[in-house]
Amino acid sequence: MPTGLVALLDDIAGITKLAAASLDDVAAAAGKAGSKAMGVVVDDAAVTPRYMTGFSPKRELPMIWRIALGSFRNKLLFILPAALALSAFAPWLLTPLLIIGGTYLCFEGAEKVLEAFGGGHVEAEEEVITDPKALENSKVAGAVRTDFILSAEIMVIALSEVADKPIWEQAIVLAFVGIGITIGVYGVVALIVKMDDIGLHLAQRSNTGVQAIGRGLVKGMPIVMSALSIIGTAAMIWVGGGIIVHGIEGYGLTTVPHVIHHAAESAAAAVPVAKGAVSWLVNAVGAGIIGMILGSAVAGIVHLIHKARGKH
Repeated sequence: MPTGLVALLDDIAGITKLAAASLDDVAAAAGKAGSKAMGVVVDDAAVTPRYMTGFSPKRELPMIWRIALGSFRNKLLFILPAALALSAFAPWLLTPLLIIGGTYLCFEGAEKVLEAFGGGHVEAEEEVITDPKALENSKVAGAVRTDFILSAEIMVIALSEVADKPIWEQAIVLAFVGIGITIGVYGVVALIVKMDDIGLHLAQRSNTGVQAIGRGLVKGMPIVMSALSIIGTAAMIWVGGGIIVHGIEGYGLTTVPHVIHHAAESAAAAVPVAKGAVSWLVNAVGAGIIGMILGSAVAGIVHLIHKARGKH
């Protein structure tokens, strides 16, 4: 009997160690998958605050909460099951979907760049809404729709990192990535949106140093928002271009990827003190150039289509 009990305890200890190792693997895979999607995450955080513009400060956090709930629903109820079904029954579709998603990111990023340089932006005419509640509902719905597109790209990128894992591990990793990124993004969005209010509150305190910090926050937030928008746009173009370069390489179209890789290796060899950073930077710039070229081409086609339909 003692021998049997000891053997059982040994078995339980072994299972526990195996489970712990599996959780470590899942956590590592989730971290790696999440890091691959960081470019899309940055853009998600940069895009969402614009939906709060024009609303009472009292409504900002409730709106962010509603959008965050919609993001959880998008990722966990719709995109995650679809991604698992894709992995189980049509894994060959993963790369084409990544390329399509990467092209969309390049298009969105290029549109923002062209708009900044006076190229205009294609938008359908919006119905004027005067009721505050209806306007809030419309803005939240629009933010959730935008989130769905970005969330789909995030989850597909994450799935591509764990496509060779068992289906249960894919599910856990995607759930971790979806929950973690949603909490992170909308936590940052809430902080960004309320930062000026925090600054105003600090500026009204009696302590001179605290007042200076508060005034600095109020004055600095427009700069932060502009910088975040630029970073988000650059990240979209770079990530989208990188996805496309990597995707076409898998189909044997290796000329462009090899040129970028060779340039990165040559630049890294020329600066041995910072080989890793230089290699990453050159790869990112190369992917960004490809992304900007492709995105601009797609944007041009979209503009021509809209002009032909009389919607410019």
